Amino acid sequence: MIRIGIVGGTGYTGVELLRLLAQHPDADLRAITSRTEAGLLVSAMFPSLRRHARIANLTFSAPDDGALHACDVVFFATPHGVAMAQAPALLEAGVKVIDLAADFRLKDPAVFAQWYGMAHTQTGLLAEAVYGLPEVNRAAIRTARLVGLPGCYPTSVQLGLLPVLEANLVDCQTLIANCASGVSGAGRKAEIGTLLAEAADNFKAYGVAGHRHAPEITQGLTAIAGRSVQIQFVPHLVPMIRGIHATLYARVLPTAREVDFQALYEARFANEPFVDVMPPGSTPETRSVRASNMVRIAVHRPAGTDLLIVLVVEDNLVKGAAGQAVQVMNLLFGLEETAGLTQLPILP
Repeated sequence: MIRIGIVGGTGYTGVELLRLLAQHPDADLRAITSRTEAGLLVSAMFPSLRRHARIANLTFSAPDDGALHACDVVFFATPHGVAMAQAPALLEAGVKVIDLAADFRLKDPAVFAQWYGMAHTQTGLLAEAVYGLPEVNRAAIRTARLVGLPGCYPTSVQLGLLPVLEANLVDCQTLIANCASGVSGAGRKAEIGTLLAEAADNFKAYGVAGHRHAPEITQGLTAIAGRSVQIQFVPHLVPMIRGIHATLYARVLPTAREVDFQALYEARFANEPFVDVMPPGSTPETRSVRASNMVRIAVHRPAGTDLLIVLVVEDNLVKGAAGQAVQVMNLLFGLEETAGLTQLPILP
């Protein structure tokens, strides 16, 4: 059994980690921390977890009570800046660290400071950290001790463009990502923009002038392509709780006009347990992946154009966060990659 700790278990990604790990055959939940809720039964805050054998007696503890150092792996489901403060001591104690926030995503500390408004205090660890997108970095993740998990939007965009960038089939300077997310992507906090009366019956763009996921997307796509990449990323808020829908546009290079892109995507993801390439003509829906770790992709090539359109859907709290974190944990400890992640999506 893997001894597991969670730092910051009161948010949406924290409770999603609990839901998934409670059903994981090799997970032993040892500690879950919260400064404000120390001593409270986890099931008292989240009644959805009541009467589960692994969680029934689990209580929130103070972050400094020492229990985390006795774990094999610690997940950080915290605001940005927390993991880089606590990770060094945990790593020194031999604990593996998976950060669901942004502390170890961006390789350039100056870029991190620009977008997250704080200096990076662990630049040495930043260089060591592995970017936790299994479909790209599976081998490196297996031998890592520190993993920075991708953001939800960057996961959908990178997976959607992965095959054509690897094969150098599209113009890397004119990429467009038009993405929409449910309100849970903003976290479990009181904020005017995510109030029911503000978000319901509404559709809006935000971060058009610049979003903190943009440099992460560019960094990831550049690494995949092996050359400079320019992408215009525009996120939108939609009145639903879970889900991301990414519509990606790429111009096909003249030398690639005869490529069968459907076949390309099917071949690239044939052995990926959590990427489903839909049949030709499909338009995947966010509800088709709700509460699952699955990503569904559809490839379109409008007749008479040089445009490739890729549609990607994922659950932002699962494959976009907690589920991908569990997938990474499975790789770190040599388990089946799908362990604890075989839940089917829920409908309606």
